[in-house]
Amino acid sequence: MNYSHYISINPTIRFGKPCIIGTRISVYDVLGWFASGMTMVEILEDFPQLSKEKIQACLAFAADREHKFKIAS
Repeated sequence: MNYSHYISINPTIRFGKPCIIGTRISVYDVLGWFASGMTMVEILEDFPQLSKEKIQACLAFAADREHKFKIAS
């Protein structure tokens, strides 16, 4: 998945955290909701501006960042 269609980093939005384009919802927010036990269905119900593709983009972004971090270490 090309998460760059859904995720952007803008220093004027949420202090430059990676966010879903057109929202102030950060990748960290989405990961935190999953970590707290929310399901994709619950997230989509609570945040109708999101879509399955946008949530998957957050997961792909985080996985890519983790992969790049391990390579650099």
